[in-house]
Amino acid sequence: MNVEMLTGFFGWCAIINLALLTWWFLFLLFAHDWTWRLHSRWFQITRDRFDAIHYSGMAFYKISIFMFNVVPWLALNIIT
Repeated sequence: MNVEMLTGFFGWCAIINLALLTWWFLFLLFAHDWTWRLHSRWFQITRDRFDAIHYSGMAFYKISIFMFNVVPWLALNIIT
């Protein structure tokens, strides 16, 4: 494995993960009520708690994407 291959790997990982994060955001934006109703059938959860869980999850996922995909990609681009 060479540096160019690793750079491409981390770049594509970042793109795919950011696309998943965008999909998650858009799904909650446009289908929030349906998603909440679906989950509230299985769990005793309020709308506020549902929103807090998803907001926290998206924040953690975004930080993880930057730490494990974008930062290594930038570091590899700097050294080449």
